[in-house]
Order: sequence, then structure tokens, then C-alpha cells
Amino acid sequence: MSAPPPLGVYIHWPYCARICPYCDFNVYRDRGRDAEKRALAEAIAVDLEAQSRMTGPRRLASIFFGGGTPSLMTPDQVAQIIDLCRRLWPQGDALEISLEANPTDAEADRFAALSQAGVNRLSLGVQSLDDAQLAFLGRNHSATEAHRAAILARRLFARLSIDLIYALPGQTEAGWRSALNHAVDLGAEHISPYQLTIEQGTAFDRAVRRGRQAPVESELAARLYDATQEVLSLRGYSAYEVSNHALGEAARSRHNLVYWRGEDYIGVGPGAHGRLTTPEGRLATEAVPAVGAYIDQVLNTGLGFKNPERLDGLEQAQERLLMGLRLLEGVRWTELAPLGLHPADPRVRDLESYGLVVWDGLRLRATSDGRRILDSVTRALAA
Repeated sequence: MSAPPPLGVYIHWPYCARICPYCDFNVYRDRGRDAEKRALAEAIAVDLEAQSRMTGPRRLASIFFGGGTPSLMTPDQVAQIIDLCRRLWPQGDALEISLEANPTDAEADRFAALSQAGVNRLSLGVQSLDDAQLAFLGRNHSATEAHRAAILARRLFARLSIDLIYALPGQTEAGWRSALNHAVDLGAEHISPYQLTIEQGTAFDRAVRRGRQAPVESELAARLYDATQEVLSLRGYSAYEVSNHALGEAARSRHNLVYWRGEDYIGVGPGAHGRLTTPEGRLATEAVPAVGAYIDQVLNTGLGFKNPERLDGLEQAQERLLMGLRLLEGVRWTELAPLGLHPADPRVRDLESYGLVVWDGLRLRATSDGRRILDSVTRALAA
């Protein structure tokens, strides 16, 4: 009898000191909400216990505190959730416990306590190392604070990941190359460079529609993407996923690999998503998004979500295509079978002829050219 698949746990902490103009996540201002935050932490614990009864004794692979800004949680709250997860699910010695943080001095003061609470991987939202760019992005830290926070985090945590944003107005290729090398010099084993996208409903979206802002031209964005691959490859980083680069396999984000490999994870906290393989099939869960409604939902039912959706074979294959091709390792043909995809399929052959995909007997992969236009590649394969 095969062992049950490993499990990831995602905790969504929705509060932020400031709402960034490019952000479309489920977030709320962290102001005057102390009682609500205590109630939310208690509701998350109840939700975790209830979902553990659904999963059974699965091996815990990762815990990820995301948001929002989970570094605004008290270290005691973080420690209590980690301890609870360890009690609910067995885990090996290599349990990855990640937490997203902003590099303000106020939050950096909590890094030592967060490390003592059990966090062993910090994902630092640096976004830029240029003060003018940080101001444009609406960030509430300076380049100097980002530098200090990264140095401190490298000393306190076993793993450090740095997030950066490119394709900003006025950005040059030379400036971006310099920023990437600076991030490497800070000692991060993992770097996640994301192209700025204008998400519907954000402040940047409103500015674009009013003519006050214009997205970077696609040609420049493509050059910046290519510069990213070149600089980080020369510095020893592998682009194991479209927007994620790591110094060796050990530095890769184990939790994000849970998503990209189609493994199981539970989501707790307002708006958190989950995927669970059960005797009834594969379930997609989505927690109630509003904080007060989420707390009430947990108090009334024990669970933060209402009606899980059972995914049929085609829906599962579509998810595997969208997520799996993001990885350098690609996705197994067996997982794509409900889409009718196989090595002789005309869709595959056509993309292969353009140098956008490659394959072997086990997997389909996007090439470096295919990863540059991955949305178009996946649309063609899903057609």
C-alpha cells in the first residue's frame, strides 16, 4: 500500500501596513484591529484542526505564512500555529516553514523572535533596491532598510528568498542587471523576479485607464526578462520555475513546489485556497474572503470554507498543464491525458516545430523560448 502524498499548509494573514498600488490580493489595512486579529488567529487554529480531520495523518512537507504581511503577526501567534501544525501532522526533519516579510526596520526587529518561533525560510519583499522605484511601488521601506533587513535575515534564517519587481517605468536594462547582482550579493539563495502586471481593480489599473500611467513596452519587458535569465544563470542560479531562481535544489521553495507539482495543500485564513485528494475525489476549497465572515464561518461550522468543489479529470488536467509547465521539469503525460495531449498530438507537434516545447516518454516541457510566452503556449495546448 502506497504512502499518502505529502501535505502543505498555507496560512493567509490579510493585514498590511499599506496597500500597494499593484496588489490585487485579499488584504486589509492593519490599523485598529487588535481584537479582530486575535479572533482571526483563534479561528485559524480551529480551521486547522478541522481540516486535519479531513486529511488524516499526512506527512507535513511545508508551512507557509503568506498574505498580506504575516511578519505583522506577533511571534507568539506564529509559534502557536507552527506548534499546532506539528501536533496535527507528522513531519520529517526537513520541514520547511516559510514566512513573507517586508524589510522595514520595525518588522526586521521581529526577525530573531520569528526565527525562534520556528520559521526557517524568510521570503523578503524587497521589490526594488532603488528609493525612487520603491516610492513608485508604494512601498513603506527604503533601499537602505531593505539592505539591512536582508543582511540580518541571512544571519537568522537557514534560507532567504528575495522578491524583486521589474518592468517599471523608467527602468533600464543596465539598472535592472545591477539590481539583480546587488540582490545576489546580499546572500539570498533564492530570488523571485516578477514582471509588473497591471491587475484589474488596483490603483495602478485605475491610473492606466485614466492615462496617468503606461505599462512598459513589451519589447523592453522581454529584454528585461532575458537579462534576468542571463545574470542569474551566470551567478549560479537555476531558473527552476518561470519566476523563481535558486542556488541548487535545496534552496528551492518546497511549498511553492507543492502548488506547481499538483500536490495537496490546505488553506486557512480569509480567502485561502486549498487542494485535497480524498476518497470522494480531488477537492478545491476556498475560504470565505472577508475577515469577519471567515471568523463567523469557522465559529459556526469549524471550517473556513463553505462548499468544496470536486474537480473532475479534465479540470485537474487543466490545472496540471497551467502549473506544471511553469517548472523546468515540466509535467507528466499521464497527468495531461484527459486533455488528449500526447507526443503525437498536432498541438504538441506544432509548438515543438517552433521550438517552444520539448518532450520525452515521461514529460512535456516548455523550452526557454516557450517560457517567455508561456501563457500563449498553455492556451494553445488547452485549446
